[in-house]
Amino acid sequence: MERAYARRWWVLVVLSISLFLVVVDNLIVNVALPTLQQELNASTSGLQWIVDSYSLVFAGLLLAGGGLGDRFGRKGALQAGLVFFALCSAVGAFSDSTGELIFWRGAMGIGAALVFPATLAIITNLFIDPIERAKAIGIWSAVSGMAVAFGPIAGGFLLEHFWWGSVFLINVPIVAVALLAGAYLIPTSRDPGAHRMDIVGLLLSVLAVASLVFTVIESPHWGWGSRSSNVGFLIAILAFIMFIKWELSRNEPLLDVSFFKNARFSAATGSIGIAFFCLFGFTFLVTQYFQFVRGYDTLSAGIHTLPFAIGAGVTAPFAARAALRFGTKRVVTLGLVNMAIGFTIVSTVDADTAYWGPVIISMLFMANGLSLVTSPATDAVMGSLPLDKAGVGSAVNDISREAGGTLGVAVIGSVFVSLWTPAISSKFESIPGLVDALPDGVFEASQESVGAAFMVVQQSPESLQQVVQGAVSDAFMNGFGNATLVAAGMAAVGAICAWLFLPARPTA
Repeated sequence: MERAYARRWWVLVVLSISLFLVVVDNLIVNVALPTLQQELNASTSGLQWIVDSYSLVFAGLLLAGGGLGDRFGRKGALQAGLVFFALCSAVGAFSDSTGELIFWRGAMGIGAALVFPATLAIITNLFIDPIERAKAIGIWSAVSGMAVAFGPIAGGFLLEHFWWGSVFLINVPIVAVALLAGAYLIPTSRDPGAHRMDIVGLLLSVLAVASLVFTVIESPHWGWGSRSSNVGFLIAILAFIMFIKWELSRNEPLLDVSFFKNARFSAATGSIGIAFFCLFGFTFLVTQYFQFVRGYDTLSAGIHTLPFAIGAGVTAPFAARAALRFGTKRVVTLGLVNMAIGFTIVSTVDADTAYWGPVIISMLFMANGLSLVTSPATDAVMGSLPLDKAGVGSAVNDISREAGGTLGVAVIGSVFVSLWTPAISSKFESIPGLVDALPDGVFEASQESVGAAFMVVQQSPESLQQVVQGAVSDAFMNGFGNATLVAAGMAAVGAICAWLFLPARPTA
């Protein structure tokens, strides 16, 4: 362990590569959504599942992944997760259908659930000094923030030069580098008092999260308030209640819910979840905005997210240190306020809004806000627990990110679909002769798929193409603007809760 401590900053580099890989895969697929819509004939609901299948499995198994690392060794969990992640990426790259890709994306989430908590747990055990730990977690958060933006850029570059499967195959050589370096540099650590895996708790937690996300994604098609929708939400609520009761009754729970009695732990966890709820929901829509509405190609769409990477990368290293000086409450609250401002600004844009204006300003506010939240809040979560519980603490931190992000895509995507479907239908029906001139099934497909609606422009009579283009853009921007306002409202609520409940500094 002494040798590992001496080279701890090199260990941090390897952990950052592993972290970058699993975070990038949360978002690298977003820039490919328009391509997948065309290549695999995916509906908007199908696209939501392509994004959410990874996040859903990732979030559902994080507690198990953190617990396995605590019990059997975090280095082993990290490396096993990387190998499984790479194998599923390679197979998923050659998927022939939406359902097949959704399956392999979900399988990749299993590997990610082993990798993610291990990185933060190893950092917490290796960086014992609070100031050094704050710096290390700041770098960890910066890498995470930059991955959010570099995902679309990397995806855009690959799609510009190769077929869509390349966004998954790229994981294989990166995993090889991380495995070789990690085998030499990373020390082994585990919780000496680790207990048996709580299988019932694991199944209940997966059922709760999965039923909630599934119901939110499918409710626009079932109808909000329909029997199917109500049953889905009821299952989710009952599963959550049963999970909490089961964990309280166990001597060796999957998640010790007593941790949440600590206001610093629970408020910080909630702040992270809200930040990623807003972020993932926004990125799901903004790549489609750049490609469909503004007409950017895949690489250009990725490059136009670069300000986000710069804003997140510049802010993150200083955010944890700022929390040490000014208090976690002030910094996290400011971060959520900045995110709310960014989402409010972007909700006002339209198809012709200048990029070098409201669009870029909104992204800088969001990126700055995200880093001000994640770095101090992560340090607060990990600093609230004993070192031997670092794996579980890391898993809870990561669950808040992944569950928040998964629900963000589900909720914000569903708000968009709920507004898009009636808007595009009424606009197309109001254009004389358009619906009758379209091939069979195209009008129906346009209600389910933004890409299909934009393809209607090319299939319309030449005299109507400009009118149809305007109708599709207006319908998209109506859904986009209102969905991003939902994100702004969530960030504002999060800021109020952080100010009310998050302690400024840790208690003794």
